[in-house]
Amino acid sequence: MKKMILALAVVLLAAPAWATVTITLTDLDDGVIQIGYDATSETELVRAFALDIVATDGNIIAIDDYAKGDDNGGYGIFPGSFRDTITVNTTTGDVDNWDGNPNPYTPVAPAVDTDALGAIPGPAITIEMGSLYTTAAPAKTGVLCTITVEDTVTKVCVTGNAIRGNVVLEDASESALDPAEVCIELGEPDCLPSSHPKYAEWVSVGKPRCWCLKRQCYGDVDGVAEGGPKTGYFYVKFQDLNVLVAAWPVAEPPKGPGIASVTYNGIPGICADSARDQEGGPKTGYFRVKFNDLNKLVASWPIAEPTKGPGLPTDCGGDLNAEDL
Repeated sequence: MKKMILALAVVLLAAPAWATVTITLTDLDDGVIQIGYDATSETELVRAFALDIVATDGNIIAIDDYAKGDDNGGYGIFPGSFRDTITVNTTTGDVDNWDGNPNPYTPVAPAVDTDALGAIPGPAITIEMGSLYTTAAPAKTGVLCTITVEDTVTKVCVTGNAIRGNVVLEDASESALDPAEVCIELGEPDCLPSSHPKYAEWVSVGKPRCWCLKRQCYGDVDGVAEGGPKTGYFYVKFQDLNVLVAAWPVAEPPKGPGIASVTYNGIPGICADSARDQEGGPKTGYFRVKFNDLNKLVASWPIAEPTKGPGLPTDCGGDLNAEDL
């Protein structure tokens, strides 16, 4: 086994190059990116991958969902990590513990190795993943692993690591990546958690950021308190009423143009949907802003913020303030 691992490491570091393999990136949400491969255009199976992964505006904080070991239909041989963490049974020549001891056995190339980009957590890592098998060969398409990135990360890119071999085929030739660099842009993280009871409703209306205001579900459309030191400050007042009035008669298609057509002073009409529901029926039409929303606004209207009053609750699910919109 040790001789096979060392031979694979030499191939990773030295093989010369042709053919093509595609790396794929899939956003699984919550900062998790799936890294896959497609080698169906190759006549040879892929023996090993050496890839650089770079995150923009944040760190890679975890790597998961990878095969460990040999003869398992995957890429579970990690040369650098094998060298540092795995012990081979001197009697049988086998590995008794693919989890590594005392350090974890992972595809991340040790940061001290030649041309390895860094460690986790960090903005860039190199992964190296190889296969050894008797019967259970890897498929020509599949998933190598997943990585998790911080919620500040805006982009993740993957390229081949030339010094460590790029993509090596079974005949020891090196495959070219096509494209040579693959990137995925990450959207702004959800400001309303997926566990929120209105999350599905929020998604269905286009994820309006105003629904993530702390008091939106009580009628606050913009996160701004009106009033003054003498009268007190109110998060639900005339601006909120005006947006609700502008949105009130607007039915959803086909009875009307829909709430997406409504703005007041630059504030989307959907922000007045504090009940976060749809009222009406097929005969009259469906309305995003109607009596349930009016009732919430009326209930919140007289409530001043401290010290003039108790203030509105801030438990609508998000934690945005006016300046965050």
